[in-house]
Amino acid sequence: MRGRPGSWSGVGAAYASSYAELCRGTFPALQALLGTGDGRTLLDVGAGTGELAAAFAADGWAVMAREPEPSMREVAARRHPGLRAEGGALPALPERDGAYDAVVANFVLNHVPDPRAAAAELRRVARGAAAATIWTSSPSWLWAEVCDQAGLVAASGGRLPAELDFERSVDGFAAMLDEGGWPDPRVRELRWIWRASPEALWSSVEGGIAGAGAYYRALVTRDRERFRAGFEEVVAARSVDGVLPLEHAAAVGVAYLDPSR
Repeated sequence: MRGRPGSWSGVGAAYASSYAELCRGTFPALQALLGTGDGRTLLDVGAGTGELAAAFAADGWAVMAREPEPSMREVAARRHPGLRAEGGALPALPERDGAYDAVVANFVLNHVPDPRAAAAELRRVARGAAAATIWTSSPSWLWAEVCDQAGLVAASGGRLPAELDFERSVDGFAAMLDEGGWPDPRVRELRWIWRASPEALWSSVEGGIAGAGAYYRALVTRDRERFRAGFEEVVAARSVDGVLPLEHAAAVGVAYLDPSR
């Protein structure tokens, strides 16, 4: 569900009103890969505010959502009162080996400190299929453009150490999943347009979401004003009928652990 870097503490409400909608872009692809549940079990790891878990539940899966951030779980409980959502995070989930028919992680492996260990943990608790996504073109490009417009130096992005990092591409994601123990991972790129309202985008920054939010919160007052002015200039240049049509891209990967698939 989320990208490095930045703290996610206390941001559940801000995430729900902004990037939760963006991350829905991969839902149809993930649902198509895993199919209808017919009562089978599914674990959503890094479930955020529960939107993907609820979508799978509507498809007939018996769903458990694991999300380490309490403010995200609080939003999930309000929005999806029938959803079972508990704490727990990669790379040490409390589930036994092969506990679930399917496991899914939407925009999680792109922000964990050890992606291969996290991928291996997803594989460990799945007995039928595992699916995951990462950004190949993340929201960070927009905020780099805002910084450029404001005359500010954009954050570097805080890459992982070279021995732990991987190329954020279809081939790079497939190779990382393979090294994480996923058998014959199938990966493709998905592109979609997020028609974002300026209000939602700005609420994500003020709410401290991801790298842009952490960057903004660290600015002094004068530079925050410059950042806001740069944002308004980007909005004026990019908006169409009151929204910003922003293209994003993700790598979507799946491994079928049941050889009959």
